[in-house]
Amino acid sequence: MGRSKGGSGAKNGRDSNPKSLGVKVYGGQAVTAGSIIVKQRGTKIFPGNGVKKAGDDGLYAVVDGVVKFHERKNRKYASVVPVEA
Repeated sequence: MGRSKGGSGAKNGRDSNPKSLGVKVYGGQAVTAGSIIVKQRGTKIFPGNGVKKAGDDGLYAVVDGVVKFHERKNRKYASVVPVEA
């Protein structure tokens, strides 16, 4: 008695699907309005000018332009600098 586990021994074997988080467009690259810039959990990077935060904390561009990452008051920001036509 007591040498083997009772019931099912399969307590491991679960794994979640990958969530594809991270930076999708890097600084200096051109984006169109609606393009996803960053997918993240929580606001590690905050929205700057020309960028809005989605419901899942991802960042997306609201104007056409070039992505710029910068830091202000120990916070990282992503902005989109509009391209003059």
